Amino acid sequence: MIPFLFFLFGIVIGSFLNVCISRIPEDLSVVSPGSRCPRCMTAIRPYDNIPVVSWLVLGGKCRTCHLPISPMYPVVEFLTGALFVLTYSTYGLTLPTFKFLLFGCLLIILIVTDIVARILPDAVNWFGFGLALAFATRVPPDGFFGMWLYNRSIPPMLIGLLDALAGAAFGSLLLLFAATLYKLVRKREGMGMGDVKMMAMVGAFLGVRGTFLTILIGTLLGSVIGIGLVSTLYLFGWRRNVAARAHRRGLGSVATLRWTLAAEYQLPLGTFLGIAALIVVYALPLLGFPIALGFSYFRA
Repeated sequence: MIPFLFFLFGIVIGSFLNVCISRIPEDLSVVSPGSRCPRCMTAIRPYDNIPVVSWLVLGGKCRTCHLPISPMYPVVEFLTGALFVLTYSTYGLTLPTFKFLLFGCLLIILIVTDIVARILPDAVNWFGFGLALAFATRVPPDGFFGMWLYNRSIPPMLIGLLDALAGAAFGSLLLLFAATLYKLVRKREGMGMGDVKMMAMVGAFLGVRGTFLTILIGTLLGSVIGIGLVSTLYLFGWRRNVAARAHRRGLGSVATLRWTLAAEYQLPLGTFLGIAALIVVYALPLLGFPIALGFSYFRA
């Protein structure tokens, strides 16, 4: 029963996450007005607002205007429910469960908004950063300082805060250095400051080791998927007409121009970093590496 209840509660929270995803990038309130059709703006009745079920019953369309409603809504709700069950299965009924449920919800918002709107909202990043510091006093992240300062008459709460701040500094500064280096080499922006702020939040939740693995896994995922996507765009003739016009103007061969255009396609780095953070929190503990939790927590 407990996993089932976690799932039910998760899909309800997922419905709220959809509100955050659609409204926060537009600087709109997530409280009022109530849920409404994104097309005709008609208020959605309570019986049409049941997570996952209502979208399926209505065939993915608004009851009033009959225009399609994005499948993003039930997908986010279902994945949030699955995340809640996974968190319970991984950490049980503990304080870390509450910590990583909130962290996972924040990551879902960031992952989807970066895909849909190419933005990582400050409202989510800074709110998450504050939450991470609060949790660090009770459920510290990776024990970077804890391994050296434990049992040295230093309050565990302070050690947790130091670990969280170290992770935030490491993640944000490493990404900022990479962004600066990319701009110097390529003479154009490679990532936005939203990615840097996001890694400050992730670092405060996961600590130094977890943050390092998040960046490593995230960039690896982004690179593999990016190369595959660019190759697919090239093979299927993406923007072939643009390359042909440029070729007639003497700007190069069609094949070279097509590859250049495909290579310019930008992927949302924040999405891959968010997925990587979820891997660190949920997949690595299954392999015997609970690096999302600090040294002092296990000694307590």
